[in-house]
Amino acid sequence: MAYALLFSGQANQHAGMLPWLESAPGAAPALRCMEALIGRDWRATLADPQRRGDNGFAQVLITGTALAAWAALQAAGAPAPAVVAGYSVGELPAFAAAGALAPQASIALAQIRAQCMDQAAVDVRTGLLSVSGVARTRVLALCPDLAVAIDLGPEQGVYAGLDADLATALPLLQAQGGQCQRLDVRLASHSPWMRPALDGFAAALDAVEWHAPRCPVALNASGALSRQAPVLRPALAAQIASTVQWQACMQAVAERQPHCVLEIGAGAALARLWNARYPAIAARSLDEFKDMQGALRWLEKNAAAD
Repeated sequence: MAYALLFSGQANQHAGMLPWLESAPGAAPALRCMEALIGRDWRATLADPQRRGDNGFAQVLITGTALAAWAALQAAGAPAPAVVAGYSVGELPAFAAAGALAPQASIALAQIRAQCMDQAAVDVRTGLLSVSGVARTRVLALCPDLAVAIDLGPEQGVYAGLDADLATALPLLQAQGGQCQRLDVRLASHSPWMRPALDGFAAALDAVEWHAPRCPVALNASGALSRQAPVLRPALAAQIASTVQWQACMQAVAERQPHCVLEIGAGAALARLWNARYPAIAARSLDEFKDMQGALRWLEKNAAAD
């Protein structure tokens, strides 16, 4: 069974995500680890729009729920993936799913990552703006104070900047025919504003135990695949302050020729993006299924395809 795992990033978390998660026995260890950091009432927190996007809460939640869901799938018999990739903070659960990090270490690192990033932007208000339908060169020409945070293609991407610059850019780019949306991420992730976060997070990565991954990982920092822990560690640190090369990550995963792709996390943004680029390789999000068994049946059917 050859399939790829994609792990979602921040911005799409919601109170009803993965509704079966707490009842899945295999999910319990990761949930306990996560809840020790953000509390057992995390679904109530997700229902509060003022708290849902808090960086320290969201990054731990995304990492913890993703690893809980993956552990539940494994306990139910899901085979190992052929390749994995994680979008933004989703790299932490992706590295754990590949075997490079222990799940508990990844969840703890999510908290440290958020703290380092919050401290990097303590004196400024920054954020992210999703833009599609306007060429990157045009966006940067019209809005030179923005930085490319996530490369999704020539006319699709996420841009980082100061709140004031993002507020100015949104109507300007809409007037150019762009579809624009402020993301529920209250930091200019993957941009020069995060450079002060690098040393602290790199030190935290140096302090945990690393293992050779069981499958290749597509790296945000470069878009390349790697199975070497000495390559993965600096790449995971670097992506905090550099553009996420998600278009290249998708291409690297596609070149492994998986039979299907399963997204783990909230929403289905990565699965939709994949299906738009690679319609011959079916992709679904775990969050689209009412229960884990439905996802397993879909995976078994599609991952075994000739």
